Amino acid sequence: MKKDYLDLLDELRAIAQIGLNYSRSPYDQHNYERLLQLVSDEYAAFTGLPSEEIRERFRKELGYITPKIGVNGVLFDTDGRIFLEHRSDDKMWGIPGGWVDVAESPENAVKREFMEEADFVIEPLDIIKFHTRLPGEFNQPHTSIHIYYYCRLISGELRISHESLEMKFVHPAKVTEWHKDHQSIAEVCLQYFNKINAGR
Repeated sequence: MKKDYLDLLDELRAIAQIGLNYSRSPYDQHNYERLLQLVSDEYAAFTGLPSEEIRERFRKELGYITPKIGVNGVLFDTDGRIFLEHRSDDKMWGIPGGWVDVAESPENAVKREFMEEADFVIEPLDIIKFHTRLPGEFNQPHTSIHIYYYCRLISGELRISHESLEMKFVHPAKVTEWHKDHQSIAEVCLQYFNKINAGR
């Protein structure tokens, strides 16, 4: 029942945002604004975030509404340790990454994120996984699709940004506090790494 309700909210939210972007009728604009406010109020009840914060986040999105796209870069060392970020926002460990910017390809986005967060130059080699988060999961009010790239470190000396408390190569089994769903994803990434290195 909860998933069906959140799916309904997501569709109503998209209708409101698309209407606000394309409608030129003041009457319709008023109705779409009201619809967006009602949807934001309901999302707030599920996520715990303030209704106005959710509404403003939605209002900033223009054009036809599609899922947000995130990218994450997966680096391993020769011992099978994965490069992780101890995040400053939730104090959890996760795979480095972020949102794809406007007029930016996913491959360039993951390169940019590593340069900004670690001062690393990396090369995306392959896609390990596409992962979807639906509205209501981890308190997010929108659908998002995340691309996990298997990457190679080209150059750089680690310098962390304000977004991180620490960044280092870690055996996934030794991490106990994971950001959102990154534990299960790290396990999939480790299986991928072991598979491609099995014959070496």
